[in-house]
Amino acid sequence: MSAQSPTPPGSYGYRPNGKDNGQVKSKGKPTLHLGEGNDGVPLRARKPEWLKVRAPGGENYLRLQRLMRDQGLHTVCEEAHCPNIGECWESGTATFMILGDVCTRACKYCAVAHGLPTERDDDEPRRVVDSVVTMGLEHVVITSVNRDELGDGGASIYAETIRRIHEQVPGCSVEVLIPDLKGNEAAVAKIVEARPEILAHNVDTVERMMRAIRPGARYWRSISLLGVVKRLDPTMLTKSAIILGMGETQDEILQTMKDLREAAVDILTLGQYLRPSEHHIPLDRWVTPEEFRRWKEIGENELGFRHVEAGPLVRSSYHAKEQAREVEAGGPGRLTEILDPDVGGEVVIDPVEAAARAHLAVPSPSTLVQLGSL
Repeated sequence: MSAQSPTPPGSYGYRPNGKDNGQVKSKGKPTLHLGEGNDGVPLRARKPEWLKVRAPGGENYLRLQRLMRDQGLHTVCEEAHCPNIGECWESGTATFMILGDVCTRACKYCAVAHGLPTERDDDEPRRVVDSVVTMGLEHVVITSVNRDELGDGGASIYAETIRRIHEQVPGCSVEVLIPDLKGNEAAVAKIVEARPEILAHNVDTVERMMRAIRPGARYWRSISLLGVVKRLDPTMLTKSAIILGMGETQDEILQTMKDLREAAVDILTLGQYLRPSEHHIPLDRWVTPEEFRRWKEIGENELGFRHVEAGPLVRSSYHAKEQAREVEAGGPGRLTEILDPDVGGEVVIDPVEAAARAHLAVPSPSTLVQLGSL
C-alpha cells in the first residue's frame, strides 16, 4: 500500500489510500511503550544501508498485482507494507490475506486497517485456489485479519481454503499464519484437521509489552496455542515470530525465545520493526545484522529451534517454501493447553475499549510464577 492520506480535520485516525471502508480509527497513543524521555527514532530518519531495497514494479510484480485485483483478494504483502514485496512478487510468491482487509484489533505496530468488518466472504477459498492455479505455485502462505466477531474467528474459512488447495493443486504445500482465535481450541482444531504443512501464530513482542501494543492479545495465550497444535498433531511444523526494535530488552528477547520452545515451536523468525506511519508506535532502535546473526545462533544451537530465520528484512513468510521442504517437525513441548482463553468475550475494536479491559482474563499469579520458572 502507499502512504496514508492526510487525517481529516477534527478527527484522530486515517484513511488508507485505495480503500472504500471509510475512516479507520487511529492505532492509539503512539508513545505508550517507550520510557520517559525516549522519543524513539524519528519517523523519517534515514534507514541504514542494510534496510534499503529496490522499489517494486517489475513485470511479474505488476502481473500479480492485477491478478489480486481481478480476484478481489488481498495480500498481507501490501496491507502490512512488507519491504520484501518486490523480491517475493517478482519470484511469483505472495502471502494471501483472507477474511477481508479490516481487522477487529488495533495492534499499534500494524499497518492493516482496523474497524468492524461488514461481511464474511464464503467464496474467498475458491478465488484463492484459482489464483494459486494461475500462478503455478508449489507453496502457498495464507494469513488473515482478526475476525473476533465470528464465532470461530474465521477458522472454517481457513480450513476450507487449505482443503481446496490440497485437492485441486496436488503437491502444493500450505502454510497458514493464524490469529489467536481468542483461545478457542475447537477453532484451532478445525485448522489443524485440514492438515497445513506449517501452522504459524506470531507472538510478535515480549510479555511486558504485549498489552500495551497488542491490546486484544495475551502473551501466554499466543504461546500456548502453538503448544496445543503440537498436542493435536505432533508431526505438524509450528512457527512464530518476534519483531525487534519496539522497545524490548535483550533479556526479554531471550526469554520470549525460551517460552516459545516450551511450546515446542519448530521455526522462529526475527525481523526489524519498520514504523508504518505517525499513527503507530515509534521505532526504538535499528537492529544490526550482527545482532540478528547472534539470535539465529542462540536459537538453533542453544535453544533447539529446528530453524531460525533472522535478519533486518525478515518477515514471517520469508523463505517459507524452503522451510516447508527442509525442516522436520519436533514433538510436543511442556505447554499443551491453551492459557488465558477469551472464548465468548466481547469484540475489541477500539484502543480505549482495549485499555479499559486490560485487567481481564490474565493467568493466575500462580500460573505466571510456574511458567516463569520453566
